[in-house]
Amino acid sequence: DAKKTTKELSLKLNLSVTAVYERIRKLEREGVISQYVALMDKKKIDKGFMVICQIKLVQHNVDSVTTFEKEVVKLDEVLECFHVSGDYDYFIKIFVKDMEAYREFMLTKLTTLKHIGSTQSVFMIGEIKNSTTFVL
Repeated sequence: DAKKTTKELSLKLNLSVTAVYERIRKLEREGVISQYVALMDKKKIDKGFMVICQIKLVQHNVDSVTTFEKEVVKLDEVLECFHVSGDYDYFIKIFVKDMEAYREFMLTKLTTLKHIGSTQSVFMIGEIKNSTTFVL
């Protein structure tokens, strides 16, 4: 929790405030902490419908891969994109308001991207675990 003060962290970790401050600064300098962000409640901003879309490209040459990647990162609805092995080439994580918004996204944005051969969508039924925490 980036909003906790060094004093709060020092009490929780049983370390001095100075030690906590220095450890945080070291983690920042070394790039272990790359940024601080606010996590939003997706439902409260009308983005509670999550879809994992599996994508196959038509071809796997450099042009197809780089063109697709340059285009997909521009889509606001896509929060994550992974180049994967297996039956599909990419998994993208999409957040929209509802099924109707997803259909609109598919028809007007995703399917207009070059080099997509096929897609398969998987819809989130329930969120069991969603963490941004790593134990160090």
